[in-house]
Amino acid sequence: MSHVMNTYARLPVAFSHGEGVWLYDETGKRYLDALSGIAVNTLGHNHPRLVKAIADQAGRVLHTSNLYGIPLQDELADRIAETSGMDEVFFCNSGCEANEAAIKLARMYGHNKGVELPHIIVMEQAFHGRTMATLSATGNRKAQAGFEPLVQGFIRVPYKDIEAIRKVGEHNHAVVAVMLEMIQGEGGVNVADETFQRELRALCDDKGWLLICDEVQCGMGRTGKWFGWQHAGTMPDVMTLAKGLASGVPIGACVTAGKAKGLFGPGNHGSTFGGNPLACAAGLATFGAIVDDKLMDNAVAVGDAIRKGMAEALEGVAGIVDIRGRGLMIGIELDRPCGALMARAAEQGLLLSVTSERVVRLLPALTFTAADAQTLVAMLAPMIRDFLANG
Repeated sequence: MSHVMNTYARLPVAFSHGEGVWLYDETGKRYLDALSGIAVNTLGHNHPRLVKAIADQAGRVLHTSNLYGIPLQDELADRIAETSGMDEVFFCNSGCEANEAAIKLARMYGHNKGVELPHIIVMEQAFHGRTMATLSATGNRKAQAGFEPLVQGFIRVPYKDIEAIRKVGEHNHAVVAVMLEMIQGEGGVNVADETFQRELRALCDDKGWLLICDEVQCGMGRTGKWFGWQHAGTMPDVMTLAKGLASGVPIGACVTAGKAKGLFGPGNHGSTFGGNPLACAAGLATFGAIVDDKLMDNAVAVGDAIRKGMAEALEGVAGIVDIRGRGLMIGIELDRPCGALMARAAEQGLLLSVTSERVVRLLPALTFTAADAQTLVAMLAPMIRDFLANG
């Protein structure tokens, strides 16, 4: 009997090693990995550049503490600033920690403006994490149940509803920020259109609010650009990163610009492990591979091929609601709960997830090829057809 706390409904499989976009279990069976650790394994498995960077850094120094300078942290912050046009980076260990830092920044911003009880507008179906503040910002009652009282200071509106956001601002003068994912991952791969993004940026500018973009799942080239907001050119005041930033080594980042720059000083925030040399070496290797191997272009081409292939294979099938996404962040919405597809897919050697109960979510590594896309469609489309026909 395992002594690991029972917090996950795990499938009965464990992996011994991986190669490229394939994982192998303890019996030697191989699985096409269309989930990449939930958008974490940006470079797939056993990528030589990443392996070398981690091994080389492990032979030097793993951890020194943020009480001292960390040159690799400076280098990684420079890469993030260079690709985003933003100014400052705080490193932590995970997406929820990055979002926690963003929430603290917004509150400090409000207090500095004389707002006694700052409020942040958040979205329905959002997922920002499982710490108390990020759980409170999350728009999922199932995730929140049992953990009340939640943290106050969040006002929820429908996703992509600019008029609802505007009305909140008219009636609540304590609003200091709007926080959202440009593509909701856990919420069902819901994409914010570019018109909405631009209107929201303009509204935040007009009201003096911070715009906080949670790029934890859709950042790091997954959509075909470094960050999801870049499709509309709507630079946020605060951006959060994690998951794919170091291709599997835990790291998170809270990035600031404009009105949010310079809010934190020594003692306002911190992290024991955040941005340690090992994680930063992995992050730099990830950036390097994305650029040198043109993986953002690949994400666009292969993502388009998967969506097109699934649309053609499922054309006319009753029960298909939508096939959507951007780059290698893809959702296939069905008209009924389809959680059973996770286990069925794993039995047939395919790894995926089901989110928001009815959405098959695909998050392949950015190294997925056109041939891998064909294999994925050939495996998944018949599975969905059978599920919809026979349950």
